[in-house]
Amino acid sequence: MSATAHPTTDVPPSTGSTAVPASPPSSSRRRGLLGALPPAVVLVVLAFVPFFLAEDPTNILTRILVFGLFAVSLDLLVGITGLPSLGHAAYFGVGAYTAALVADHWTPSAPTPVLMAAAAGAVAAVLTGWLAVRSHGVFFLMLTLAIGEITSQLALQLDDVTGGSNGMSVPSVRFGSEPFDADFRIAYTYWYVLVVFVIAFAAMWLIARSPFGLALRGIRDNEGRMRSLGYTPFRYKYVAYVLAGGFAGLAGGLFAQVNRLVSPVDAGFALSAITLLALVLGGAGTLWGPVLGMAVVVIVRDYYGPDLNGHGPLVLGIVFVIAVYVLPRGFAGIAGLLRTPRRRRDRSIVPGEERAA
Repeated sequence: MSATAHPTTDVPPSTGSTAVPASPPSSSRRRGLLGALPPAVVLVVLAFVPFFLAEDPTNILTRILVFGLFAVSLDLLVGITGLPSLGHAAYFGVGAYTAALVADHWTPSAPTPVLMAAAAGAVAAVLTGWLAVRSHGVFFLMLTLAIGEITSQLALQLDDVTGGSNGMSVPSVRFGSEPFDADFRIAYTYWYVLVVFVIAFAAMWLIARSPFGLALRGIRDNEGRMRSLGYTPFRYKYVAYVLAGGFAGLAGGLFAQVNRLVSPVDAGFALSAITLLALVLGGAGTLWGPVLGMAVVVIVRDYYGPDLNGHGPLVLGIVFVIAVYVLPRGFAGIAGLLRTPRRRRDRSIVPGEERAA
């Protein structure tokens, strides 16, 4: 008895348009260059700001860079690591007071005060973070809030060192032994802040995109799974907490030299809260989005605030409510929507078709 043989045909995988081919090296390089172009253009424009802006707008932009750097440090903690802190201003205040003390009792020459401020912020985070990072959820929020309030109260009570409620004056920033020329002080101060901002932002950008940063994102999204893969979440979160504290201290040191006055308010809850607002406005987890959010906060509060008869916080509240409903992912979400169609077009291009084109 014979069985009917059914021939089998080996069909190779289809190479049609349904497959997603790998992008050729030339296309990847081109996308990399195009991705680097907008930041380069923004940096060039920012470098020439003092030449075409008046002193008041230049001062406002300087403050945006200072508080924007602080917002990025908080985003490293909140958006990248998933640790929403209510007391991050504590490290900003520690850095500000450290820079003030260094400038007053040692040297106001840049960059010594801000480097010491960054170190002080990191040390403060080392001392407080080991306890805070062990907690979760509401307990973490309450612990960080307590850290911020304790720091603010210490600054208020230690009036022999900090000046108490009157604050502490800070000598003007200088390079070497000579202060900035009075006619160009605002421009030089702006360039000084811009250089520090760019270096610090680039450092945090690299951290967020390093294997360490990817591990932080994994812990943020699913801590249990990362633990099962052999990671130790506490160590990663603790290091991120210390890094964020150091960058916050750096921002505080810049603030002290720009504002030339430090007070207990600069370490309190209000600054932490308004910076969290900037993260929501700009888009948490993007690093550059919080800078845009802080720009809105500073412009409304510091530039238009005096003309609003004390209604600046009300305007900020309205902007926040509108942003939550209209831009749930913040300003960074707009850029994401613009990039999505381009990525789809790139994926639909087959290497042979790209060469033919």
